[in-house]
Amino acid sequence: MSSLKQIIRPLLHARAATELLAGGGGGGLGCSHAGSWTWTRHMSMASMKNWDPAQFKPRKAVILTKVSRYEYEKIQNEKMSERQLEEMLTKRGSDYTMIRYHHNVHKALEQEVVHGLEGAGMEVKVVKRYQYNDEVVKWADLIVTTGGDGTFLMGSSKILNRNKPILGINTDPTRSEGHLCLPKHYSFNIQEAIDAIFRGKFKWFFRRRLRVTLIGLKEKINEAPVELHDQQLQYPEYRYMDLMTENADAGDHPFKEPIARENTAQQHTRILPVFGLNEIYIGESLSSRVSYLELQIDKEPAFKTRNSGLCIATGTGSTSWTFNINKLTHHAVESLLKIIYETTKYSLNWKDPKLVEAITQKFNNQLVFDPEADVMCYTLRDAISVGTFPTAKENRPRGTAKRMIVKSKCFDACLVIDGSLSFKFNDGAKAIIDILEEDALRTFQLYSEL
Repeated sequence: MSSLKQIIRPLLHARAATELLAGGGGGGLGCSHAGSWTWTRHMSMASMKNWDPAQFKPRKAVILTKVSRYEYEKIQNEKMSERQLEEMLTKRGSDYTMIRYHHNVHKALEQEVVHGLEGAGMEVKVVKRYQYNDEVVKWADLIVTTGGDGTFLMGSSKILNRNKPILGINTDPTRSEGHLCLPKHYSFNIQEAIDAIFRGKFKWFFRRRLRVTLIGLKEKINEAPVELHDQQLQYPEYRYMDLMTENADAGDHPFKEPIARENTAQQHTRILPVFGLNEIYIGESLSSRVSYLELQIDKEPAFKTRNSGLCIATGTGSTSWTFNINKLTHHAVESLLKIIYETTKYSLNWKDPKLVEAITQKFNNQLVFDPEADVMCYTLRDAISVGTFPTAKENRPRGTAKRMIVKSKCFDACLVIDGSLSFKFNDGAKAIIDILEEDALRTFQLYSEL
C-alpha cells in the first residue's frame, strides 16, 4: 500500500494532509430509500448521546462501495472488449487511462478498508448500491462507505436508527473533497483510523437530519418515489403554460388533478422512510415554471409565495446547495460598496481588494452553521415581489426554523430529498418538516494522535 501512497500523495493539496477532524459540510447527490419502515426507539436520548466510545466494539460491518466510472462503463457496454471500450471513451472525449487509474485507486483503498476491519476481528460484507437494503443495514453493527459524499448520503439514507453509526472513507481524495467522509489524511492512513475507532479515540458526532411528514389522501402520500435520473415531466407538452393561480379551482386546465378538500375526504399522515441529511427541495419539476407555495415558519402566521422553489437545509447541508444559492460574490460586494460610497459620501475605498474580501468572507461564513445544531435554514429561490421591486414589508426570503409547514399550490411539483429521491408534491399536498434530536445520524470525529 506504500506504493499507492507514493503515487497519489503528491496530487493532494498540502493542507489536506493536516486535516485531522471530520468536517461539517456536505454535498453531492444522494440516493434512494425504498421499502416499509416501522418507527422504533431503542433507548433514551440521554443514554444514546452519552454512549462511551470506549465501549463501542462492533463485530459486523457492511462496506457500501461506489460504482466507479470504469465499472459503470463496463456494465453499460458489457459486450465490448477492453480495446473497444477504450476507443469509445476516447471518441467521447474521456481519458481512458485516468478513468482506469482512479478506478484502481478506489479499489485499492477499498481493499485496504476490508483488510483493516477484518484484521480487527470484524465480519465484513462489501455491497454495491443495488445490494444495499434494509436487511443488510439491520445485520451490521457499523456502516462504512468507500467513495465520496454521494456514497455517504446513500449509506445514511437507510439508517433510521440513531444507534447505527456510519463511517465514510474518501477513496477519490485527489478529485473529491468528501466533506462527509473522514479527512483526506485518513485516506492514506486507513489503519490509523481503524485503530482510533477500536481504541475509542473519537467522539460521536450527531448530524441533524430533516424528517418529512406528508398529509393528504392515502393513495397520494403513499405513491412510490422515483430517482431524479428516472423522473420525467408529467405534462411536458404544457411546459410553456402557467395555468395555475393562487385562487384556482379544479378544472382550470385539462390535466389538473381534482383537489380533495378537507371536509370531503379523509386526510392521512405518513412519515417518509428517509431523512434529509443535506437538504430538501420543494418546487416545480420544470425550473422555468413559477412555484406556488404556502408556508408557515414555526408558529408565525402562514403566507403565500411565488418563487423558483424552496430549499431547506441542515447544518450539514449549509455548505452545499443552499450556500451557493445565498453566497455573495466579490463583484456583488464591490458593487454594494460603490453604491454606499455614492449614496453616503462616506470615505470608503470600494476598490480595496482586502476590504471586499473581508466583507465577502464574513457574509458567506455566516451562511454556514453547526451540523449538530437543532435548527434548519430555508431559502425561497428568486422570490417574486408583488410589484417589480421588493419592499421592506415583504416576508424574508431566507431564515431559520425548527419546524416548517409547506402546502403545495403547484402544477407538476416534487419534494426532493438530498438531491435524488423525488416525491410528487402537487396542488393540495402538505408537508411538515421537523428537525429532531432523535433523528440525528451518528458519525465519527477522530482525535489526532497524542
